[in-house]
Amino acid sequence: MITLEDLKKYEAYLKYLNEKLGKFFQEQAPYIFCKEGCSHCCESGEYPLSEVEFAYLNLGARTLPLEVFQQIDKNIEQIKAEKLNFQGEKFLHQCPFLINKRCSLYNFRPIICRSHGLAFFSKENKIMVPDCVDKGLNYSNVYDTERRTISTEKFDATGNTQEPLAHNVRLGFLTDNDITNGLGLDFGEIKALIDWFMQ
Repeated sequence: MITLEDLKKYEAYLKYLNEKLGKFFQEQAPYIFCKEGCSHCCESGEYPLSEVEFAYLNLGARTLPLEVFQQIDKNIEQIKAEKLNFQGEKFLHQCPFLINKRCSLYNFRPIICRSHGLAFFSKENKIMVPDCVDKGLNYSNVYDTERRTISTEKFDATGNTQEPLAHNVRLGFLTDNDITNGLGLDFGEIKALIDWFMQ
């Protein structure tokens, strides 16, 4: 059970995290092509989030106008029905909070959404780029699509002095680190967004 105290700790962590991620995004600005109205990352995913993040989303949902809340509820019911009939291995769907290509709960969005767009390290310590690279977006100006890696030649051709860097922004690290431990912040269970609504 998430308490008000848990949410206060989470908000304190978000303040720290937003500042840190903001610096990462600013540093990587020559390779980041996210802009308002671009919703590629919200159109097909699982959107893993923790129990405390889900509680925070619910807190944000209470601030929405009734018609927006009703649209989200309709979206959730549709996705739940699709999941019940799904036969594959990995159920991907549009985020139910995406309305007219905009996040209706942007200020309450989960950590996975806040960090998405940056190059990152996989569990195997391999440098990964967001999948929007294939749409000509983030890191596409330095990414070799044939070799599936950041290209030194393409980087040199940009004339940028700031190198494309990966950061440790995996969800597991961002929800369990020295800062979260120092705050006594327990994120609780992590699962796909729609699974929180299927209980």
